[in-house]
Amino acid sequence: MNAQTLAPDHVILPPAMLGMLGGGQLGRFFVIAAHEMGYKVTVLDPDSNSPAGKIADVHICAAFDDASALLKMANSCAAITTEFENVPADSLSLLAEIKPVRPSAYSVAIAQHRVSEKNFLKHAGLPVAPFAVINEVADLPDDSSEIYPAILKVARFGYDGKGQARVSNQQEALAAFTAFEHEECVLEKMLKLDYEVSVVLARDAQGNVATFPTAENSHLNGILDVSIAPARGRDAISHQAQKLAIMVAEKLAYTGVLGVEFFVCDGTLLVNEMAPRPHNSGHYTLDACVTNQFEQQVRVLTGLPLGSAKQHSSAVMVNLLGDIWPAQDVAPDWQLALANPQLKMHLYGKQAARPGRKMGHYTVLGASRDEAIKQAMQVRADLNIGGE
Repeated sequence: MNAQTLAPDHVILPPAMLGMLGGGQLGRFFVIAAHEMGYKVTVLDPDSNSPAGKIADVHICAAFDDASALLKMANSCAAITTEFENVPADSLSLLAEIKPVRPSAYSVAIAQHRVSEKNFLKHAGLPVAPFAVINEVADLPDDSSEIYPAILKVARFGYDGKGQARVSNQQEALAAFTAFEHEECVLEKMLKLDYEVSVVLARDAQGNVATFPTAENSHLNGILDVSIAPARGRDAISHQAQKLAIMVAEKLAYTGVLGVEFFVCDGTLLVNEMAPRPHNSGHYTLDACVTNQFEQQVRVLTGLPLGSAKQHSSAVMVNLLGDIWPAQDVAPDWQLALANPQLKMHLYGKQAARPGRKMGHYTVLGASRDEAIKQAMQVRADLNIGGE
């Protein structure tokens, strides 16, 4: 049997040891979900203070391309997954020779490289914004091109607004390309957005899909700020976003939890990017859905049937960045936030706060979306999120 594929009747049951590449907050939530279901977890991460590593059963403190560490994980775990797309695809391939790995190295390799991602989406027939691949100065379109104004994005290791620059013409694009040290980039036309949405889904090895309700997202300084679920706007947009997300997963032959982000422009959906893992905008599922995105990740990895993705409460999730910490080791005054009986607080156990670093989030639940929005935004103001 191919190590990548478990037979339909082959289910990994507790108390098996599962493997997680990556020790950040997404890995931490996976560990929590796995523990609640009776599994044990080994985390591989080079940070001795990683949030997931601190609560895992075993923490292998090593680089993601450390062959001996990977072999140790493969020999001790029944199946392995990842919490972020920048783990080396070669490491996943090595592990997959020994144990099931979900998602596949192929899926991760596409998602971690913007050029591969854009070309995959385009060739799959999915709607995307106009873009150009930039490998050298000669590839930069001149000022007559309709692609301007645009955003220049490095092909690898760009996230949360990092490795991106807004450019209005060829001269500005050249300056940005030079600042990025002539790394391979994607130049993407900047469009006037109605709003942004995302869909998180789980797809198992047999092709079954469970899709969470579409979330509406707003960003602050390139980092996700607020997610509202279910999304406002026309229901047809939310339903179409789910259909397109499923199409992405099917075209990838994807197995795992997948996040797909969309732009809504003039009432039309465009795929922005995909993440081969649970997604920040899916954190509302922890408190507002029958099964959260991290339990789905455990279920897909172990061959269990997918859980219900039904949402039972309207929800608004707000990210908590290190910007609101008075000092690296001094937490904000949480009293007003925690006094709200509809608020669920999630802090990630990171050692030091710094601007732009995701330190936690909170979710406000409500019988109505409007009430959840009102309360969540009041707490956001109380914490001076986005303030001077």
